[in-house]
Amino acid sequence: MMNKMMSAQDAAVGAAAEQTPEVDKLNIAEAEAAVNPADRLSLQTETLNDVMDSFYEPREPIIDNLLYPGTYILAGASKIGKSFLVAEIAFHVAEGRDLWNEKYRTKQGEVLYLALEDDLQRIQTRYSKMFGTEGSSHLHFATASKTVDEGFLYQLTEYLIVRPQTSLIIIDTLQKIRGLSNETISYSKDYDVITQMKNLSDKNNLCILIVHHTRKQDSEDCFEKISGTNGLMGSADAAIIMTRRRGSSEGKLTITGRDQQEQIIHIEQDPKTLVWGYKESETTLWQEEDDPLLLKISEMLLLEKEWSGTATGLIEKLRLDGIAVNALSRKLNSKASDLCSRYSIRYSPSRRSDSRILTFKLMEK
Repeated sequence: MMNKMMSAQDAAVGAAAEQTPEVDKLNIAEAEAAVNPADRLSLQTETLNDVMDSFYEPREPIIDNLLYPGTYILAGASKIGKSFLVAEIAFHVAEGRDLWNEKYRTKQGEVLYLALEDDLQRIQTRYSKMFGTEGSSHLHFATASKTVDEGFLYQLTEYLIVRPQTSLIIIDTLQKIRGLSNETISYSKDYDVITQMKNLSDKNNLCILIVHHTRKQDSEDCFEKISGTNGLMGSADAAIIMTRRRGSSEGKLTITGRDQQEQIIHIEQDPKTLVWGYKESETTLWQEEDDPLLLKISEMLLLEKEWSGTATGLIEKLRLDGIAVNALSRKLNSKASDLCSRYSIRYSPSRRSDSRILTFKLMEK
C-alpha cells in the first residue's frame, strides 16, 4: 500500500500525465452499487420515526465557527494570500492549535494538503517564513495528482484507507483536479465534480477545502463571483469568499453555508511572516440558550466523569419529571452534537440484552 501511495505523488496533472488505463467515470458510490444493478434501482426510505430513533455520530467541527465536516470552496482573486491562509489552517489543524482566539478552537487531526501549484521547495520556503523551523508529522503534502476524470477520487479513497484519522483535505486548486478539457463548462459538470468531493467528505466525516478563483466581473452578491457556474456553489456545503485590496495588508472572509451561521471576518497579514491574524468580526454569532437537560447531564459528569445506565435510570437520577423514556432517547439523539461541542461530553447509546444503555463520558478539552 505504501508503494501505491508514493506513486500517487509521482503522477502528473493534466495533459502531461502518464498514460494509464481509462478509469470508469462513475463516482465511487455508483461504482460500488454497480456490482448489483438491482440495488441501484431500489429507492431506500426511512420513516420519521426511524430517523428520530436513530443515533448518528456527532460531526465535530474542524475549527469552531469556521470549518465543519463537508466540502467547502474558498474563492478569491489571484495572489491575495489564499495559499498562505490555507497553509496556516493546515498547520493549526495538524498541530491542534487554536486558529485565532477562543471562538476558533481547533480540533487536532491528520491533514492532507494537495499543493498542486507548488513544489516542495516552495512549500519549505513558505512554512519557514510563517512558522520558522517548526515541523509536523501530521501534515502531509502532495504536489501532483490525477484529475477527477483520471481517478482522483480513487487516489483519495486509497489514501484515507491508509490514514483514516485524516480530518482535513486541502485542494489547491480546483482547476488542477478538473484538468484540461475540451468540454464546455456546464452546470452539470461543475455540480458533479463538487458532489463527488461532497460524497467523499460525508462518507469519511472530514472537511475538504477547495481553493478556487473569482471572476473579475463585479456583482452585488459576492458568491456570484465564484468562477464557473452556479453548480459549484449549489453542490458545496459552504463557501468562503476572500477579498483584499491590492497593496493592503487587510483582508475579509465572507462565509455562508448549509449548517453554519453567515459571518464576515476581517483579517490582517503580518508583513514579516505573512501569517494571517484575526482583526474583528462584523457579525455576532448567535448562541443557543442552554438546554436544562444538557445542563443537568453536564453537572452530573463534572462529578462522575462517566455514567452508564438506562433511560429510566437517568430520569430517576436527574429527577426528570414529566418526560417519557422514548422522548428522552429521541432528545438525546438529536442533542448529541451539542453535548459534544458545547459541554465536551461524548454520548453513545448501545444494546445490552434487551435493555438500551446510555453512556456519557466527559472528554478532555
